[in-house]
Amino acid sequence: MDILYLLIPLSLVLVFVIAALFWWSLRSGQYEDLDGPGYRILMDDDRAGTEGKRGTVDPDQSEKPDK
Repeated sequence: MDILYLLIPLSLVLVFVIAALFWWSLRSGQYEDLDGPGYRILMDDDRAGTEGKRGTVDPDQSEKPDK
């Protein structure tokens, strides 16, 4: 029973910390653009970063002959 005197205040402190972190994330705009990152992945131009790298093969990614 004595453990409740420790657990209840600790749980209340934890709830207030979580609520404060959630409030901070709302105020700092963390949830403003939920669709943007998904569209950025789809609209990524893969050809933009490949200039000058044609013909090079990473040794770890090279094809290995089948046995």
